[in-house]
Amino acid sequence: MLKTVSKTFKPIVVTSGEPAGIGPELCLQLTMRAWPVPLVVLGDRDLLASRARMLGRDMDIVGGLNILHLPLVAPAIAGQPNVANAHYVLQLLDRALAGCVAGEFSAMVTAPVHKGIINDAGIAFTGHTEYLAKHTGTPRVVMLLAGAGLRVALATTHLALKDVPAAITQASLESTLRILHHDLQGKFGIAEPRILVAGLNPHAGENGHMGREEIDVIIPVLNRLRAEGMQLAGPLPADTLFTKNVLAGSDAQLAMYHDQGLAVLKYAAFDEGINVTLGLPIIRTSVDHGTAFGLAGTGKASANSLFAAVEAAIDMAERRI
Repeated sequence: MLKTVSKTFKPIVVTSGEPAGIGPELCLQLTMRAWPVPLVVLGDRDLLASRARMLGRDMDIVGGLNILHLPLVAPAIAGQPNVANAHYVLQLLDRALAGCVAGEFSAMVTAPVHKGIINDAGIAFTGHTEYLAKHTGTPRVVMLLAGAGLRVALATTHLALKDVPAAITQASLESTLRILHHDLQGKFGIAEPRILVAGLNPHAGENGHMGREEIDVIIPVLNRLRAEGMQLAGPLPADTLFTKNVLAGSDAQLAMYHDQGLAVLKYAAFDEGINVTLGLPIIRTSVDHGTAFGLAGTGKASANSLFAAVEAAIDMAERRI
């Protein structure tokens, strides 16, 4: 149960995401709970009403939402993405971000978008994380997914596997760990975070026999930061890092690349996990799943991840008040 929050709390803004995906109907489900703070859903009002009718929902469910209307560019059909609406999807992000920066909203929560559709529209887009970093002028952010007792951060995000080793430098890794440590304290309220750090190679390189990234990059960074007082364990073999005994007592885990960490997180907490962008000047949380075109319009999509993302945003924003 969420605690009562300060009367000065500004609304949480929720973007409805890709209009042909499950985002709009997940937003409708926000009315199923009594939230301790006001929520604002950002999206096309007619789209939300249409999706409610498709699902056979009482139209009062739309009336129960505080909707900040932004019109679609083209009609949206559940399960059938249209590149014409790519700009609409980004307008949702831009409006939510502007409101957070201006203090209109205390945090933003994002429903899923589809990177491929946006790129097919001729817009370079690798994800929410990178987009928000660019548009806030933040030189480096960290993607963290949380759920089932795990907080898995990434040293690299949406990169082809062949490009990962070159992207992990001492400077980038040190920056990532500093951001992770700082936001575990400030956004999660953990005074002295203990972070487990994965190696890049099998068996964490096995003393250089399976790669030298651990020796040349990871270990020097960990040693420098440990000397400053950070509690860092590693580099640890990724195939055992997520076992119960190794995880015990840790507050977060840093994986070197996307699937190394997120395959585990999503196996453990797919329906309830959340995505948090660390390092931003604003608070942003998100669902940890995609647009699920095959479920759009069926009423079968679970809103548990969206609920968890809203709860986390409220909790983080309350620490800032």
